[in-house]
Amino acid sequence: VLQMSGSQPPAGRGAPCLRCRGLCTGFEPHSWRKICKSCRCSQEEHGLSSELDDDRKIGRLLSGSRHASLTARLKGGDGARVYKRNRMIVTNPNISGKDPTFDTVTYEWAPPGLTQKLLVPKELQPVAGTEGAWQRRRRLARQLPLHDQDPAQCRGLAEGEQQLMHDFVARYKAEALGVGEVALPGQGGGGKEEEKPQEKSIDPSTATESPNGALESTAGHYRCEACQQPVPGDCPVVYAERAGYSRLWHPACFVCCRCSEPLVDLIYFWKSGAAWCGRHYCESLRPRCAG
Repeated sequence: VLQMSGSQPPAGRGAPCLRCRGLCTGFEPHSWRKICKSCRCSQEEHGLSSELDDDRKIGRLLSGSRHASLTARLKGGDGARVYKRNRMIVTNPNISGKDPTFDTVTYEWAPPGLTQKLLVPKELQPVAGTEGAWQRRRRLARQLPLHDQDPAQCRGLAEGEQQLMHDFVARYKAEALGVGEVALPGQGGGGKEEEKPQEKSIDPSTATESPNGALESTAGHYRCEACQQPVPGDCPVVYAERAGYSRLWHPACFVCCRCSEPLVDLIYFWKSGAAWCGRHYCESLRPRCAG
């Protein structure tokens, strides 16, 4: 049976632990486990990768998939594709003093479309230099392990097993990988309606009576696939193309069905009628080593 096994990255020794907050003396790689020998925290707690490393990883994941348009080639680079991450800079006027000034806030990622309104809870908003930005990068490392998409990162694979892994990656890109779309209810995929239509609630106070005496709704509500609570028509939601556009989620409800973590940058894997993060999708199909 083909197993997924990760190799230790050569760089990152001495990187501070973001969880221990100064108690750790710096990242000291374990000989075979993906943890720090100093504090026993995982690699992702130390933020070993750079932003460019993260963008390269997601670019590799999305290239060759239906979402390849979210990637681009770096000029003068090695030909590899990188993630065209959507950043957002918000400038707010500050008129508390005599002379007005401006406060600038940079979000390391924001959903494209609409007014680029951030859809995650405030404490998880990836504002540069904050806990929310670190949590995003931690989820990138946790949910999308590099060795789940790149055979070169796996040790001990025979030549035939490397080809099996290439086939495995190509298959999940074609059959499961997706990126959520932000839109208003009923406007996902350009207003596509697939499968059965969403159930809409009728509020008698806002309904009008038809000539035959039946109530007609003038303000229907869509329902979130996860919590089944109604969604107002002016509230941005998340659509997953592989689920069909009859389903939608509150942004806070678009989570991995296994670990319940918010799906980083809305990247999901669709299986058995549910959205998974990359780590748990791959683990559901291939055993992972104990490291």
